[in-house]
Amino acid sequence: MRQLTKRRTQAVLIDGVIAGLVSYGVEQLVRKKVKSEFVHAVITPTLVSYALEACQMSRGGQTIGYKLMGLELKNDDATPVTAEQAFKRALHRDTLSIAAYFKDRTHYEAEDGAVLPHDAAFHMHVSEKN
Repeated sequence: MRQLTKRRTQAVLIDGVIAGLVSYGVEQLVRKKVKSEFVHAVITPTLVSYALEACQMSRGGQTIGYKLMGLELKNDDATPVTAEQAFKRALHRDTLSIAAYFKDRTHYEAEDGAVLPHDAAFHMHVSEKN
C-alpha cells in the first residue's frame, strides 16, 4: 500500500470516530422525537458523517483527519472544493466508487493513492499539504 493511501486510510478512520461521536450526540437529542430505530441506526449516522465532511472540506479542503495526516483535497482546476461537491463525493464514495475501483484497479493504483474513483468522478485529487 502506498504511503498516501495509508495516510488517507488513517484520515478516514479519524474522521469516522469523530462522526460517530457527533452522531451519538445527535441521536440522543432526537431520540425522544423519533422512535424509529432504522433512523437512529442508518439515517442519522450517514447524514451526520456526510454533513461533517461536506462542511469541513468546503473550508480549506481538509477534514480533521486530513489535517492531522497532512493531506488536502483539491479540485483539478485549483478552485476551492464546495460543500455540494464534497457531499456528492462522499455519497459516490459509499456507493458507486467501490465497483469503479475494482473495474479499473490498475489505473487507480498507478495514481499512488492521489486519485480514487470518487475523486476522479468530481475531478479532484488528494495531495500532501505543504
